[in-house]
Amino acid sequence: MNEVTIKITDRDGVMHEVLAPTDMAMNIMELVRAYELAPEGTIGICGGMAMCASCQCYVLNEVELPEMGPDEDAMLSEAFNVKPNSRLGCQIPITNDLEGLELELAPE
Repeated sequence: MNEVTIKITDRDGVMHEVLAPTDMAMNIMELVRAYELAPEGTIGICGGMAMCASCQCYVLNEVELPEMGPDEDAMLSEAFNVKPNSRLGCQIPITNDLEGLELELAPE
């Protein structure tokens, strides 16, 4: 399997069901940018370095994600609109384990 299906609710509340390639070393932030689910310049501002939280999203279902690293944890401790299910999209690589993942983009 080279693709997984992920549901992403954009900042306007519209849900998009997208196919995400598992063989391109992409992450959730890059997927959102590729499908243009957020206005340009509003997501992934730091380029995926866990330094800006512009790609913060809320995980809506129980899908196994990689453990949060110290850089992601530190950035979320300083970000706005953080919830217990917040993650940085740039820190979630797209793998087969993400099949069925449901996310909501955090407000800008």
